[in-house]
Amino acid sequence: MPEPGSHAYDVKRARLRDEIDNSGIPDANATDAANRELRGDSPVPSPHAETARAGGPLGQRGGGDGDPGNVIGLRSEAFTDGSFIPGEYSKDGGNRQPVLEWDEVPGGTTELALLCIDPDAPVGTWLHWLVTGIDPSTRRIEPGSPVGTEHGNGYGEQGWGGPQPPVGDEPHRYVFRLYALAEPFAAPEPDDADAVRSWLDDHSTSAGTLTGRFQR
Repeated sequence: MPEPGSHAYDVKRARLRDEIDNSGIPDANATDAANRELRGDSPVPSPHAETARAGGPLGQRGGGDGDPGNVIGLRSEAFTDGSFIPGEYSKDGGNRQPVLEWDEVPGGTTELALLCIDPDAPVGTWLHWLVTGIDPSTRRIEPGSPVGTEHGNGYGEQGWGGPQPPVGDEPHRYVFRLYALAEPFAAPEPDDADAVRSWLDDHSTSAGTLTGRFQR
C-alpha cells in the first residue's frame, strides 16, 4: 500500500477517483470513496492527525518526532483537493492566479516557499509557479498582493502560469505544495522543477499539499 502523501499514493488515488467518478458516483463524493478504498474500512484521518507521514511530495522522508505541525493545511477558494481547476485559472482561459490560504506554520520557520508543478507533462515535470521568501506570518496569497519573490515558470514568464495540458490528454494533476523552511531558499537551479522540488523536499520542516486537475 503506498504511503499516504506520497507520489505513488496520489497517482493511485487519482486513478481510483476517476474510475469511481465514471461509475456514476457524484464528483463531490468520488475523492472520499477513493480514500476509503485505499485505506480500508477505517475512517480517513485528518491530515493534521498524520503526524508521522512523509515530509515531502514524494513521500521519501519520515515525519520526524511526530509533531503535529509537520503537516500544514493548504486550501483554495477556487477548487478542493482532487477536483478540477476552473478554466479561468488556465493559461488560455484567463490565467487567473488562484487564492491560497493555509494554517499556522511551526515555530522556527525562516520563510515559506510555494511550488506548483504538473508531474504529468509530456516533456517532464512542468513548473507552473514558484514563490519563495514568504514571511512565516503570512496565511494567504492572492493576486495583486506580493508576499515573496516570484520566479520564472516553465513558460519563461514570472509568477503564475496556469494549466495548459495538450488537448486530448487525460486530466493532468497540478500539485500545489507549501513548504516551511528553516533556512533561506537556495536551490541550485530555480528554473528546474525537479531540482527545486528535491531541494525543498530535503530542506523543509513541514509542508502541505493541494492537488487540482485540469483537462482540455
